[in-house]
Amino acid sequence: MNFRFPIDDRWTTEEIVEVVEFLALIEECYHKPITSKDILNKYRKFKQIVPSKSEEKTIGRDYERETGYSLYQTIKKAKENSDQTIKMQK
Repeated sequence: MNFRFPIDDRWTTEEIVEVVEFLALIEECYHKPITSKDILNKYRKFKQIVPSKSEEKTIGRDYERETGYSLYQTIKKAKENSDQTIKMQK
């Protein structure tokens, strides 16, 4: 699937890599089980780059509109099942 990642041009290359890796992990969670620990670790790194809740929501909405994968629902499920693996469904 080809889609555009919601990227801020003010981010450094390292920050862009972290955000893209996080969003790719969200997508991967819709295709195979991923440990909640891995998702939440990537989410913590993402939040260091995107600390604003409103910016996170904007990125999440843009990403879901492009891909159909929900950042919000994935993080919510990972937090609720913090010691398990999870697999999302569309």
